[in-house]
Amino acid sequence: MAYDSAAMRQRFLDAAFDEFVQHGLAGARVDRIAAKAGASKQAIYSYFGSKEGLFDAVLTQRHHQMIEAVPLTPDDLPGYAGAIYDYLTEHPEYARLTMWRRLEREDASEADVEAYRSKLGQLEHAVGVDTTKWGVIDVILLVLAAANAWESMAPGIRNLDPDATGPADRRARERRALTTAVAAAAAALTAPASIDS
Repeated sequence: MAYDSAAMRQRFLDAAFDEFVQHGLAGARVDRIAAKAGASKQAIYSYFGSKEGLFDAVLTQRHHQMIEAVPLTPDDLPGYAGAIYDYLTEHPEYARLTMWRRLEREDASEADVEAYRSKLGQLEHAVGVDTTKWGVIDVILLVLAAANAWESMAPGIRNLDPDATGPADRRARERRALTTAVAAAAAALTAPASIDS
């Protein structure tokens, strides 16, 4: 049987994803990752150079998976925000991984920067942002922050609504609030500003 290096690399990425989601970069153990992947620690270093390199590879892969699942729709920012919300609801481990990244890394990786540059380019051509008052980066960051707001909140706070009849009702309410707010924000950001800030 031929040795499949792509399959081995993917086993490392899958094992590392679980480890990093649970423990972050600092708390993750390479020996646990190797054991789960059924390989040696030395093989991980051979593929990724370091634990940090493995963490970056996991982040990049999972970020690309989200981008493929939820492509930017510049002409429908509320729909885009709702789709991100749906993705994070279905993949809470991705949200947790990105929280670890924000806690343990001072700056964005070059891959992150390039992903945002691509989004900005798409938005610049499709959305009429009043650039005398706002930057296009402001638009995308507001949409992403709004879409991430609920997943970053403790369940005890998210569940404070006394009228929610269960998780599906709560999620529907959250999604409705999100898309309504993003629609209002997009309208304000793309209209000529009448209020000085």
